[in-house]
Amino acid sequence: MKTLLLLRHAKSSWKHSELADHDRPLNKRGKWTAPLMGALLLDEDLIPDLILCSSAVRAHTTALLVAKACAYAGEIKRIRKLYLAEAQTYVEVLRQVAEKHARVLVVGHNPGLEALIEALTGEAMAMPTSALAQVELSLKRWSDLDTNTDCKLVNVWRPKDLG
Repeated sequence: MKTLLLLRHAKSSWKHSELADHDRPLNKRGKWTAPLMGALLLDEDLIPDLILCSSAVRAHTTALLVAKACAYAGEIKRIRKLYLAEAQTYVEVLRQVAEKHARVLVVGHNPGLEALIEALTGEAMAMPTSALAQVELSLKRWSDLDTNTDCKLVNVWRPKDLG
């Protein structure tokens, strides 16, 4: 059994219009909600074994803030392919994860995260910024993951529901 945690990046800033989309930082609200989701991971005993994130500044910053708040001490792997990725790209990246990792957190973007949740679980789920989904996968090896894998959406947390 594997656990997949899917986190949409925290709210980003549009203040600096000269920045490319990939380089946009978090705004004040994003800097507040990301640690909140990290604390939730700690409270729910869902600290990941591995964190994968999009190479976008907003996703990487979210991953860093979440990691600090949940006392994650491992590596955060930035993966360019996850920037604005489609569901199948997430699956391809996850299939490369080492078997020793039982719980993986992926920090990414919509619409790909919503599409991935629906492809895996059959459930359409709105994922606003900083939303976190917990998906249980009936797998022994990440390399066996595909959209036909038996998966269950266990929970979805949104910052507005926690405050």
